[in-house]
Amino acid sequence: MTNDTKKHASIAERKSASTTGLAMPAVVTPDDLRDWDAESDLGYPGQFPFTRGVYPTMYRGRLWTMRQYAGFGSAAESNRRYRYLLSQGQTGLSVAFDLPTQIGMDSDHPLAQGEVGKVGVAIDSLEDMQTLFEDIPLERVSTSMTINSTAAILLALYVTVAKRQGANLARLAGTVQNDILKEYVARGTYIYPPRPAMRIVTDIFAWCRRELPNWNAISISGYHIREAGSTDAQEVAFTLANGIAYVEAAVASGLTVDEFAPQLSFFFNAHNEFLMQIAKFRAARRFWARTMRDRFGARDPRSMMLRFHAQTAGSSLTAQQPENNLARVALQCLAAVLGGCQSLHANALDEALALPTERAALLALRTQQIIAQETGVANTVDPVGGSFAIEKLTDEIEAAAQDYISKIDAMGGTLRAIETGYIQQEIQKSAYDYQKAIERGEQVVVGVNRFQAEEEQPIPTLRIDPEIERAQVARLQALRARRDAAKSRAAIEEVERRAHGNENLMPAILAAVEVHATVGEISDALRRAFGEYHESVVI
Repeated sequence: MTNDTKKHASIAERKSASTTGLAMPAVVTPDDLRDWDAESDLGYPGQFPFTRGVYPTMYRGRLWTMRQYAGFGSAAESNRRYRYLLSQGQTGLSVAFDLPTQIGMDSDHPLAQGEVGKVGVAIDSLEDMQTLFEDIPLERVSTSMTINSTAAILLALYVTVAKRQGANLARLAGTVQNDILKEYVARGTYIYPPRPAMRIVTDIFAWCRRELPNWNAISISGYHIREAGSTDAQEVAFTLANGIAYVEAAVASGLTVDEFAPQLSFFFNAHNEFLMQIAKFRAARRFWARTMRDRFGARDPRSMMLRFHAQTAGSSLTAQQPENNLARVALQCLAAVLGGCQSLHANALDEALALPTERAALLALRTQQIIAQETGVANTVDPVGGSFAIEKLTDEIEAAAQDYISKIDAMGGTLRAIETGYIQQEIQKSAYDYQKAIERGEQVVVGVNRFQAEEEQPIPTLRIDPEIERAQVARLQALRARRDAAKSRAAIEEVERRAHGNENLMPAILAAVEVHATVGEISDALRRAFGEYHESVVI
């Protein structure tokens, strides 16, 4: 590097840190990686610290799972969408549930009015779950369910449907999100206070270890933290801090690390700032491997692997010039692939306006397929490894995450940091700073604060027929009328009895859904035992 080049690099204007929390010099040189060691910091794919990927051959052996997030209206409508996407080459299912289902309210609850089937599929009972997966052999498809407060109930419903299909439970593959901590800091679909909610999480861990060996018992989710406005470094830090809390809770419940840790998975946001996203995924993988080995004494390499699903950034989509979202999503998908994701969801171009239409969902799937089949990026494992800029960013994100986790440890851990509002405040401040940068024009959003169109062209959007809610309520009430009321009441009472003690809740919840107890009824039994959480005021 010439002296002239160094001079220009040193005086070059640094890029705004408003979107990432980090700043990069205009040029990165070997001098910027003076403390970096290729063997200990980079290594080889499939080997500790897994910076270059969790598997030796990565996509040369198997492509990532193309798992498009979908669900709306009734179970029958969502089932049609699932079968359509599978017929078009989707390789895994990802279920979106409506808000009443997420917060443990049946479709006829007064507070559910107007929300049934709106942002996901309405699931009240075993009958709905059977309809949702009709003609889809669960033993042969991998399913992810984005559900947290009611995760134990929806998992029980899924398992019961699989059993009725005659599936071997040992072969079921998929993920239940089951990440309650991020609900308190970023998303809000919580029901119970954090400590009993953590008990449900670890009950699922223990039960999956025995009954569903190929199932991911949790998806520790940074996605919603980033969507709430965190920086990329905060997304890594707070996600892994939550992961540490789950591991500590599981160990405290009597499990050993290598018993449950291979069934942990993660979920990250593929946002803008292309190089930053690639580095973010690599930094998270390396940090987690070191944490599991050095902090928790894991010995099984699978316990140290950070396997993750990625979804493109919903918060980056714009209602203005929505066709621009196709370009945003394509680049975000490419960053997730270069970062080594295990599964991926591509948002649709119309999701800033409504749930995706069938055509928009198909275009999103085709985006993934083009990256997989036409770009050649899947042919080389970690093709960006060794890039000065990528390795510099990876180091900086890992260091920033460590700083945050050290602060959280000093406070007494993640639960305490949530209870005091520390994590929430950090995210809110970053979200505020980012929004102000947009308003000042420092952060460009194409079509919003620069390159606006004089006249916007409308695009077709999906509308949920209000009749869907009326029909869903009618089906639910008919189910209650014809089921064995005594059996369902006894099963619900058993759930509540176990909740007051320390027995694993999963067997009782399974028994309850089998006799057609509803999601709301089982949730209410747990409410009576655990109480409800009321959000702390963060100033």
